[in-house]
Amino acid sequence: MDSYLTRMEIENLHFKRVGKDIKISKRAVFYSPENIEIGNHVRIDDFCFVSGGAGIYIGSYVHIAAYSALYGKFGIEIGDYVNISSRVSVYSTSDDYSGRFMTGPLVEQQYIHDIGKKILIMKHAIVGTGSVLLPGAILNEGVAVGAMSLVKEELLAYKIYAGIPVKCIRERSKELLEKEQRYRGKRHSDQ
Repeated sequence: MDSYLTRMEIENLHFKRVGKDIKISKRAVFYSPENIEIGNHVRIDDFCFVSGGAGIYIGSYVHIAAYSALYGKFGIEIGDYVNISSRVSVYSTSDDYSGRFMTGPLVEQQYIHDIGKKILIMKHAIVGTGSVLLPGAILNEGVAVGAMSLVKEELLAYKIYAGIPVKCIRERSKELLEKEQRYRGKRHSDQ
């Protein structure tokens, strides 16, 4: 038994758009798939939870590892060549903790207040296992976030961050850009 959905099963989910060479685990769950766009060469592993909300865009060559969750109520954009490790939670929305409103999905909407902002994860970013991204987090191109980190702000390109909350710990090499060019050239010549 194959653990990935067939192309027909993927199409029957009615995503907004879906590219080629997609591997989606039969154990992944999608809410509002009509608000989810998926590029080419994407793999979404077992027990991932993806809620389309205002829209989720997943670029090409993206891997979302097991047990990760994307809550897209206010939008999530994931660039090309991004790796989201296992057990990562990406929240574009949060309850209002001020005490001025009630919280929870069972309370009528007029009594609650969602706080939210789109999350951006740019090209070549990597997010380590167990990390949490909160509303408004921006991971600029080439950002690396270490395991078990908390991100709630904009992170500068080609830097490595870790901690709760994250702090920059050093520069990240840009050699991967040269490798991307060679890889793209190879892929183009193979077609």
